[in-house]
Amino acid sequence: MIEKQLIKGLISFVPGINKILAKGTGGTDSAKYCYSVWLRHLVMAKINGLNANPQTVAELGPGDSLGIGIAALISGSEKYFAFDVVKHANAEKNLSVFDGIVDLFHNRTPIPGDDVFPNVKPYLKTYDFPSELLDEKRLSRALEKSRLARIRDSICNPHKSDSKIQYKVPWNQLGGLERGSIDMICSQAVLEHVDDLHNTYKSMALWLKPNGYLSHQIDFKCHGTADEWNGHWTYSDLKWKIIRGRQLYLLNREPHSRHITLLKKEGFRIVCDKKVGSTSNLKRNALVSRFRSISSEDLTTSGAFIQAIKL
Repeated sequence: MIEKQLIKGLISFVPGINKILAKGTGGTDSAKYCYSVWLRHLVMAKINGLNANPQTVAELGPGDSLGIGIAALISGSEKYFAFDVVKHANAEKNLSVFDGIVDLFHNRTPIPGDDVFPNVKPYLKTYDFPSELLDEKRLSRALEKSRLARIRDSICNPHKSDSKIQYKVPWNQLGGLERGSIDMICSQAVLEHVDDLHNTYKSMALWLKPNGYLSHQIDFKCHGTADEWNGHWTYSDLKWKIIRGRQLYLLNREPHSRHITLLKKEGFRIVCDKKVGSTSNLKRNALVSRFRSISSEDLTTSGAFIQAIKL
């Protein structure tokens, strides 16, 4: 495995090769996936006493489409900011996802669960359509034809001054957002790829309104760079630099506790920390010095769903 990853990293230094080898991020070009992810974040917000009707939503790393943010708009949000490193989404793809999500909401479709997306988290106790959260009054307003037409127009014309969608690529510490302007910032398996975590959390704290909140699903696994799910913690910084190559993003290799520490440093109150545990087959002496002292909990935490409120 390591030899293959080293070769892949070295190849990435060939001029122009990254554009040739570039692939989509996976998932968000599916209306069902975007609908499922958005409703999971929203349901968990309700469970944890957070604002489950955020009017202004920002998303980090939307990927192949803006579908998660589009689902937010269709369910009642009024403004959506999307921040990515590489432009993946386009109007044609977004419109296709939009149409699919509208149908799912019109039909009050249950949240696609483990049977459809077994690896998508957070897991919920029930995947019934959240009718108490999205009652008929809220949905009738949200799905009003003229409102949906405005969302569609924003997808086709995101640069219009009154567009409900702002797509920023590449992001630069959430540049372009006014301080205290966002109700909710969310991401799905993205923060493990962000190199400058400290300034990213600092920026999120600046742009959230008082009592605004974060909602992040984070994946701490190796993403195929090692034989063991946590084998990326056995590589020296030099090996990792070669594996990373010139790819714009791979993994920051930060464990769960690092995210918690940064959140607390920026003054967030954590209201949900739903960890996913996985067995570690690594002996501690197999870890490189940088990670050898991480806690046993970090060593066996392969993912976490975290929601935190700005005080």
